[in-house]
Amino acid sequence: MSELVLVDLIHSCPTCTGESPLPSSRVFLLCGNSYRDSDYLSELISCSDSNSDSACVLDSDTTAECLLRFKQTADQLDVSSVCVVTSPWGKDVLQVFQKQLFTPVYTFEYKLVDLTCPSCRDSAHKPSSSDIEEEVATLMQQLPALRGEISVLRSTLIPECFGHGFSTRGGGVSSISTMSSLNLFNSSRRRDSVAAVTENRRRLALHAGFPAQQLRLVKVNHASDVWVLGKEEPESYDAMVTNWTGVVLAAPGADCMPILFADPVAKVIGVAHAGWKGTLMGVAMATVEAMMTEFGCRVRDILVAVGPSVGACCFTLYKEQAVDFYNIHPNCVPDPESDSPHVNIRLANRLLLQGSGVLPENIHDDTVTERPSVTPCTSCHPELFFSHRRDGMEFGTQVGYLWIRETEGLV
Repeated sequence: MSELVLVDLIHSCPTCTGESPLPSSRVFLLCGNSYRDSDYLSELISCSDSNSDSACVLDSDTTAECLLRFKQTADQLDVSSVCVVTSPWGKDVLQVFQKQLFTPVYTFEYKLVDLTCPSCRDSAHKPSSSDIEEEVATLMQQLPALRGEISVLRSTLIPECFGHGFSTRGGGVSSISTMSSLNLFNSSRRRDSVAAVTENRRRLALHAGFPAQQLRLVKVNHASDVWVLGKEEPESYDAMVTNWTGVVLAAPGADCMPILFADPVAKVIGVAHAGWKGTLMGVAMATVEAMMTEFGCRVRDILVAVGPSVGACCFTLYKEQAVDFYNIHPNCVPDPESDSPHVNIRLANRLLLQGSGVLPENIHDDTVTERPSVTPCTSCHPELFFSHRRDGMEFGTQVGYLWIRETEGLV
């Protein structure tokens, strides 16, 4: 039995839908403003103050706003199974909204009804997918920013010929508590929608000064593959490099490290996503190697900024996994005899990069005290950052981003 029932009165009517097929479930009436003042709904209480066994009326001005309210209630109740009672053409319309506002975490069962009354049969006009997407985007742009305004961290090591930053969690529209508010990554295994993440990226781009359509995130595989833009794009990779101006490279992080690489001499950039597995597989060094091999960069010219990530204070591994970090340097594992040793993946990356020839002074991480920090511990600062370790599977994601400015600069 579905946990929530959505009765669609926008694309059908009470006569066609009849009584709720699952009266013991929590029922939502999707009516928009069509039945707002009708006798049919006069005795039903509104969604904002309903009891668990009462019908909730979704009577906002647009379908997108109604469905967003419905999703927020489902998230608050921590339920994901939905039965939708609608017409055949209503199903086509609602499935487009579903793709924008929900993820595969939610399961939708559609129960179709025949359109028996003339008014429903005569009004079966389907909006286009682009119209629906525009309606959703417009709604998202109107939502207030949560948890304050957007704020980014910037490394004083990276010169002004590059645009860059590391995002924090404020200023977005994602409403799920552990993803609130500037979640920048959409996953089929999490609840935050494509529409919310797209709007968050738009707001970050506006704040940072780059076109949102130019933002490209690595397709994380927790390995060491590097995509050189212009070559065939792999199915998955954890780093990108380019000498193209304008395109914005980004690496996600929610404990894993977003690492930025910039060569101001050759005007080449790279980004990498480095978790503990990617660190051991050498993703940071692979990025440096790609910059040198593909674009002729000299290793002494490459600058590296390590973004917010989990610190040794909060990150542990099994003893047999920590051995690999101890072998990089004993200082990477401060308590090697523990059953769950703490591991400093940031230090491991610094040492590996230095071993590849990157100058120590050209790396900005948490060991650097003379520059403003860009590498706080994500797990220690819930007010500023998302953390997989701290928040569990429904975690949000921040990014590190970097681009080569046009000659005149990006506005």
